[in-house]
Amino acid sequence: MGRGKIAIRRIDNTTSRQVTFSKRRNGLLKKSKELAILCDAEVGVIIFSSTGKLYDFASSSMKSVIDRYSNVREEQKQLVNPNSEIKFWQNEAVMLKQQLHIQQERHRHIMGEELSGLSVKDLQNLETQLEISLRGVRTKKVEDVLQGKLIHHENAELHKKVNLIREENKALCKKVHETGETSGSHRDVMLSNSKNVREKSNGHAHLQLHQPQQQNNESANESAGTIELGLQLY
Repeated sequence: MGRGKIAIRRIDNTTSRQVTFSKRRNGLLKKSKELAILCDAEVGVIIFSSTGKLYDFASSSMKSVIDRYSNVREEQKQLVNPNSEIKFWQNEAVMLKQQLHIQQERHRHIMGEELSGLSVKDLQNLETQLEISLRGVRTKKVEDVLQGKLIHHENAELHKKVNLIREENKALCKKVHETGETSGSHRDVMLSNSKNVREKSNGHAHLQLHQPQQQNNESANESAGTIELGLQLY
């Protein structure tokens, strides 16, 4: 015997309803996954139980599926009712024209033109706007002047520092030059002394034997028969 046909209506029994929900939910999610794999389709399923619990499945990501769904639905609405898009852009054009007219009229009032149609209150409001604008211009002017003075002062300080560095550089160069000359003179003296020492060390020693002269008869007699040996270096 085959299974009896189940009536599609709300199940009154809570337990049976929960069991049926669990079975059919799993089956729906399984079929959705199979459909995405077999047919290369982008599938997204969102299920909320009677208790508010969420169950979902997305072949790619749920956000991309929802975004794609929203874009396609919007395109379909425009294709179904193209007059709605035309009306929308017509309203936008009318609104932009109105804003342009208001801005042009306000500009003429600021320039002092077409003031005859303005009331006393409108003139007071215009005067207040002009005062605020003028105050802002003056503030900006003062800021620019102060900024220019600050930059000029910084440039002057930099020039002073550059000049000071140049003077220090000149003094250092002069000192290095003087030190070089002194070292050169000292080196020349040392070389001269070294040369003299080498010349003296290279000299020959001469030995000379001589007989001293007789000082007197007594000394001659005392030193008779004695020969004195003398050494002279030159």
